[in-house]
Amino acid sequence: MIKLCVFDCDGTLIDSEHSIVSCMGSAFAAHGLVEPTAASIRNVVGLALTPAVARLLPESDSEAHERVAESYRDAFTRLRQGGTVHEPLYPGVVEALEAIEAAGWLLGVATGKSYRGLIATLTGHGLHQRFVTLQTADTAASKPHPEMMLRAMDEAGAEPEATVMVGDTTYDMEMARNAGAFAVGVAWGYHEEQHLWDAGAHAVIGDCADLPAVVERIANPTRSP
Repeated sequence: MIKLCVFDCDGTLIDSEHSIVSCMGSAFAAHGLVEPTAASIRNVVGLALTPAVARLLPESDSEAHERVAESYRDAFTRLRQGGTVHEPLYPGVVEALEAIEAAGWLLGVATGKSYRGLIATLTGHGLHQRFVTLQTADTAASKPHPEMMLRAMDEAGAEPEATVMVGDTTYDMEMARNAGAFAVGVAWGYHEEQHLWDAGAHAVIGDCADLPAVVERIANPTRSP
């Protein structure tokens, strides 16, 4: 049986909070809007960009959301061109990926980032070639819709009962559940641990070193999501 482990990116593989908060603040300021708090921005990380902006600007219309989203893209492009994007890997990520691969799992990514941004991030950390499927909000519905997970499973040839989603937000947990897969929450990201449990996590971990064993345990084929 093909086993697939799909990872979120921001807040799971990398800590990109500083860059995301900075660019969102710049985007709001470009339109004369009050900048959202860091806490409110963390709460929407994981959604596709325009739905995230819509959560932060519920009183505005869709055209305003698109304008702010475009300003965010421009701000992030400037950071990348200037070499000032700050998105370090969380401790133990590489070792966990290696251990999960060694146990016979295929690896994938499902993220609210753009495809261009994801490739830049993975390439910068030397991780691009580890993943057999890369799903972004450019071509699939935003989390928690299951489309990214369904596409990942289809590309990898994996069934839901042999697929695990690893992420730091409630949107990741809900997406996995909606796709019939298993959900593992990580407590080092942007949503609170109890919220991950409430969203349907099968397990929540606080140390990356625990991830390989937890993935194996919850994906035991005698269980169902």
